[in-house]
Amino acid sequence: LTSDLDKSMIGKRVRLSGWVSSIRDHGGVVFIDLRDFYGIMQVIVQEEKYFKISKESTICVDGIIRAREDENINPKLKTGEIELVVEKLQVLGAAKSSLPFEVSESTKVSEDLRLKYRYLDLRNEHMKKNLILRSGVISYARKLMEELGFLEIQTPILTSSSPEGARDYIVPSRLHPGEFYALPQAPQQFKQLLMCAGVDKYFQIAPCFRDEDARADRCPGEFYQLDMEMAFATEEDVFSVMEEVLPKIFKKYGKYKIDKVPFERIPYKEALERFGTDKPDLRNPLECKNLTEVFKSSSFEPFAGKTVKAICVKTLGEPRSFYDTLEEFMVLSGAKGLAWIRLDEDKMVGPLLKFLTKEQLKSIIQICGAKVGDTIFFQAGSYKETTKLIGILRKELGERLHLIEKGVYKFCWVVDFPMYEISEEAGKIDFCHNPFSKPKGGLEALLTKDPLEIVAEQFDIIVNGIELSSGAVRNADPKVLVKAFEIAGYKEKDVEEKFSALYTAFKYGAPPHAGIAPGIDRMIMLLAGEESIREVVPFPMNKKAQSLMMGAPSVISEKQLREAHIHLNIVK
Repeated sequence: LTSDLDKSMIGKRVRLSGWVSSIRDHGGVVFIDLRDFYGIMQVIVQEEKYFKISKESTICVDGIIRAREDENINPKLKTGEIELVVEKLQVLGAAKSSLPFEVSESTKVSEDLRLKYRYLDLRNEHMKKNLILRSGVISYARKLMEELGFLEIQTPILTSSSPEGARDYIVPSRLHPGEFYALPQAPQQFKQLLMCAGVDKYFQIAPCFRDEDARADRCPGEFYQLDMEMAFATEEDVFSVMEEVLPKIFKKYGKYKIDKVPFERIPYKEALERFGTDKPDLRNPLECKNLTEVFKSSSFEPFAGKTVKAICVKTLGEPRSFYDTLEEFMVLSGAKGLAWIRLDEDKMVGPLLKFLTKEQLKSIIQICGAKVGDTIFFQAGSYKETTKLIGILRKELGERLHLIEKGVYKFCWVVDFPMYEISEEAGKIDFCHNPFSKPKGGLEALLTKDPLEIVAEQFDIIVNGIELSSGAVRNADPKVLVKAFEIAGYKEKDVEEKFSALYTAFKYGAPPHAGIAPGIDRMIMLLAGEESIREVVPFPMNKKAQSLMMGAPSVISEKQLREAHIHLNIVK
């Protein structure tokens, strides 16, 4: 191995195997950079028949190690002071003379091309480091969980379909015509059943399958999570475990310091008010201000009777183009425009100024804490859309004005999520997050409160604006479970049918339990400093949920369809 070679090996005969990383013809002598998984070694070939070996071919060479001439020493390589003079060379696997891309430049070509030839892309040094990082993080996470007394247990991949928030991947049954398995969106029900089975602390590096659209921080198809659950546990117990495990992982494998432990806890409603999102990036110092009361009786129609929110930020020296391009960005993000006021040394300027009374202006400046050199930016509309847009504006201002703190991981817990929300698709009450979360106040809250006012023992862990995971104290009472689903439009027979195992298990002495499942892929993306999660997944699908390398999804044969009792009726 190249990792075994240094100056102490001079004069020794060795055998190396690896890939031809580069070839340089020096007229009668060829210099090959031989690359294995551990590094690069320069080898010298003098037999003419080997001069036309293609790059990325695999070769085996035998020869003697010698010292390089002083002028040829390469301080960038561990083996930069030595070279191997080849006595024998074997081509183990010839590569085509034309490559789809240069391996050393693979991260610069289109993503689809990289994914089609992923086995070549993974030879790139940058991608290799991400693979090694992934292996290390998963191994260390296992070690930490075992040290805390957690038992690793694998749960099934083929299971039943159930309404858990995303679309299922379904698998037809050969033995049971017309029936289907589903790939688990998460091991949620199984880990709760393990608690009912008497397991005290469970974990696994769990594969999860969801038919969702791709994002920078989400792979379509499948992903992995550090899944855990504890019996007789509270929210505080989950926090305690995560605040033990995650800082150690980020300290060992991360590039930056961790802000503080324990992590800050922010109620859901407060997060929306202060940051415009339930995934706040605490590296951004900007906070949103609610000016709804100031404009309650305003004559300015776009703000009158609307939710009005604002962000105040120092913009001293920014040109007019800063405001124009920012407004263009917000319009593209769904806003109707971007109102603003700037406090200059001797006057105030801005398109909103002429619509404000002196009293309103005084209140705005006071609430926002505005000073000379600051600009106050406004958004108005319904509560939901205004909150979303002010959150987008906060993020964009933080980036454009270079306010995001560098070199730090800032964690926080977002707690007290609402149990229910109005579904955008159906326009009716639905679960806000995990349907198995315990409502605060139990059955009484479900019977007496407005569903939209019920708070769940549900929590998210956020780092640098990325949601690592959702967790919850679980609902382990069958009566509460039935009522919780009834409010969301399900009858008791629906619960019994869709969640029959849990529904029945809860009637046989279920312990209170709680858990969480941080996303492994997102964690590694953050640790690697990557912008896309696909950079840290060995064989991801592309944005269209296709494996270009394997040709999936694909058409299957009539024989396979018949065996699965499937007849296709494709409507185009």
